[in-house]
Amino acid sequence: MRDTSELTAAVERFADRLRAAPQSRLQRGAAAEGLALARELAGRAQRVEDPEREPRIMPDAGVFTVADQLVVAGNDLAEILRTAPAGSREGDLGEAVELVREAARRSGL
Repeated sequence: MRDTSELTAAVERFADRLRAAPQSRLQRGAAAEGLALARELAGRAQRVEDPEREPRIMPDAGVFTVADQLVVAGNDLAEILRTAPAGSREGDLGEAVELVREAARRSGL
């Protein structure tokens, strides 16, 4: 089993920043950045679980829920990568961590 704690920690940090941000900051793009990331992570998880099926798009549930959506998507992907067979999905974990870090930087939080 692969250690995915770096991914879950990065997701939690960004989600905490989103939760602490004022509404005005969320509306100026931080929430949109978080939602885009949540959608990307969820899509990656779905493609690993069922490559034959088109990934479902995570809905926009509002600026105050985006942190929770991010945590759910990030934890789903982390669990899938944690239990993936050895030797498979090698670069996916590092890519996901970098996606989270980049989104956090772009959000300005």
